[in-house]
Amino acid sequence: MPIPVPLPRIERFERLGYGMFIHWGLYAQLGQGEWVQHLRKIPMDEYVKLKESFTAQDFDARRIAATARASGMKYITLTSRHHDGFSLYDTRGLSDHDAPHSAAGRDLAAEFVDGCRAEGILPFFYHTTLDWYQPSFHSDFDAYLDYLHKSVEVLCTHYGELGGLWFDGNWSKPDADWKLDRLYGLIRRLQPEAMIINNTGLGAKGETGHPQIDSVTFEQGRPTPMNREGMEKYVAAEMCQTMNRHWGIGAEDFNYQSPGDVIENLCACRKVGANYLLNVGPTAQGRIPDYEAATLRRAGEWIGAHEKLIYEGRLSAVTGNGADFALELDGKLYLFIHQLSAGGDAHVTVGAAGAGPRAFRGLESAVSGVRWVDNQEELAFTHASGLLCIDATGYPYGVDRVVRVAEVDLSPLTLGNR
Repeated sequence: MPIPVPLPRIERFERLGYGMFIHWGLYAQLGQGEWVQHLRKIPMDEYVKLKESFTAQDFDARRIAATARASGMKYITLTSRHHDGFSLYDTRGLSDHDAPHSAAGRDLAAEFVDGCRAEGILPFFYHTTLDWYQPSFHSDFDAYLDYLHKSVEVLCTHYGELGGLWFDGNWSKPDADWKLDRLYGLIRRLQPEAMIINNTGLGAKGETGHPQIDSVTFEQGRPTPMNREGMEKYVAAEMCQTMNRHWGIGAEDFNYQSPGDVIENLCACRKVGANYLLNVGPTAQGRIPDYEAATLRRAGEWIGAHEKLIYEGRLSAVTGNGADFALELDGKLYLFIHQLSAGGDAHVTVGAAGAGPRAFRGLESAVSGVRWVDNQEELAFTHASGLLCIDATGYPYGVDRVVRVAEVDLSPLTLGNR
């Protein structure tokens, strides 16, 4: 069955490839993750007092956007409102539980979009659909949905053109009528080119939903290939993941990803054509912690060496073994090789003994050469009956690129796509 052609906004989204997720709100001051009010059973009338110390004095939206850009990220998704009901934007009379009514006294969402645009980053808004602050969420759901939809209308009308709206929380009431036609219709009217994403949660990774949804989500789990044959609409895919074990900052969480982890996870997403949305949890007053910023920038150096390929490389019919895979770009084939060893004296080299033959299947075009992208070293290869086997040499001592890319020169026969 045919695969539908992606709408322009969805095709643009896929080419963004890599984005920053930001979970930040009142909960950051407690340093115990974004669910602290609910999990610690903090009475809401006590929790809201955190507004009195929420100055956002270290929140520099342009600096954050510059960090994202230097890290190879093309878009940022900010928690404009999380489950505690506190909004980083001016709700314009809908509630006083927002940033302008806190010690910050500012519309932080407005600063966010301005900072993004100054750095060439596309702004997205996360918005909860679950709300612990609003009593009507439990007592009068229709009234709550009116409040929610008016809140989204504010975001769609006061912050310029948005990359998308990213919702989360429908899983809290799986049997409720969320009036999605009305919500998504509002967005399509006010932000026709915005992506609409609604997180299906940890237990429903990759599930499709309402016809207006533009991308499925893979929360905290590597994406699997999308089977789009026979779909009425081409739907993108996005993996969202934390740097550690919390979305909001965890002051006692020391279990962080390394730059190598980030590179491998990004490659795992691009292997199946999915975007990678990687979260940071800013400090109480709005600064990205040093380790997270440094990790992103270091991984960004690897991305910079393969920039066009990461953003624009297309899925290939050529397949490798294990984590190895191939992408196509500009009439060439690129092989992504994992777990290579480094050369050097036996007294100083450690790591996987991964150098040697690597096989790729499904390549019918003639091959005239294979070389590493990073140092242009020519690689020995054999190619017959669609099977390409390359001699993947190890890294020179002092080098470990985590995932190494080889460029394959092909005859002008047409490559397979998607």
